[in-house]
Amino acid sequence: MRTPFHIGDQEIAAGERQIVDLPVSILSDHTPVTMSVHVVHGRRPGPVMFVSAAVHGDEVIGVEVVRRLLRARNLESLRGTLLAVPIVNAFGFMNQSRYLPDRRDLNRSFPGGPKGSLAARLAHLFMEEVVARSDFGIDLHSAAIHRSNLPQLRVASTTKRALQMAQAFGAPIILKSGLREGSLRQAAKDQGVDLLLYEAGEALRFDEFGVRVGVSGCLRVMHALGMIPAKGIRESRVKPMVSTGSHWVRAPVGGLLRTFRNIGDSVEAGETLGIISDPFGQVDIEVPTPEAGLIIGRSNLPVLNEGDALFHVARLASRAEPEQTLDTLVAHLDADPLFDEDEII
Repeated sequence: MRTPFHIGDQEIAAGERQIVDLPVSILSDHTPVTMSVHVVHGRRPGPVMFVSAAVHGDEVIGVEVVRRLLRARNLESLRGTLLAVPIVNAFGFMNQSRYLPDRRDLNRSFPGGPKGSLAARLAHLFMEEVVARSDFGIDLHSAAIHRSNLPQLRVASTTKRALQMAQAFGAPIILKSGLREGSLRQAAKDQGVDLLLYEAGEALRFDEFGVRVGVSGCLRVMHALGMIPAKGIRESRVKPMVSTGSHWVRAPVGGLLRTFRNIGDSVEAGETLGIISDPFGQVDIEVPTPEAGLIIGRSNLPVLNEGDALFHVARLASRAEPEQTLDTLVAHLDADPLFDEDEII
């Protein structure tokens, strides 16, 4: 029989599932706050993988991805251990905020420390109890408030396994994405743990397509790691596109935006993405894209100021076979930087 899995002060026997509440802090009204980890400890040995969501508290789509993942029948035949953390940042989640109460961004606070700020302590707890026990991880995010993202994977690691897992996930597009100091991905890399970052949808909203892509992707990665059988896991209908870089198309003037294109649309250089008008209808300014690509993100606000980010357009590598695609990813990791998570721009 496989040995039990230890986390916090709990012990989970092989073949068992358990929710472990890790103490985080006590609120001013004496309400305890915990970070809850659903541990699925398989009967047979295998990798330990974590799936985390709501590092930014208002990015709720990942919470639904984790909920559905935990209901998958494939987990009944699990090899290894799954650590599912649907809500890392409970403070932001309860307040429908990206941040912690002191306005710190948890994803700029890793690896944290036991005596620092609230963000530092929460980051330290997650690193010690979850990341340090794992061999691989998937972190789930969405666009910031008032923006939408096409389902996409962001990777930075040049390790063969990380790039192969990105292909296995099966998101519509893979973007190279630099590591930022203080991010979970940077801290995980420093501990030797490969991490995929999944982006889809918008803050404070569920997106059914994004949720389904996320759940299927997590299951495909678990299968590729040898954790679950292939039965019931749908193969991706298309090979992921690979981006060689991206840019934001910004508002040349302030006004009211009427958009002609949406996320997932391919665009050509010079194509008009929308028109900005003044409230009186006397001025119309076209918003063209400077180069061809795929729209992977956009603002949902029609009211804007000069310089606001409107459309996120990714340049695409040529479609290629999987081995060529991995080489393409590596070759473009040092191109124009796109950092992890959705930037507040």
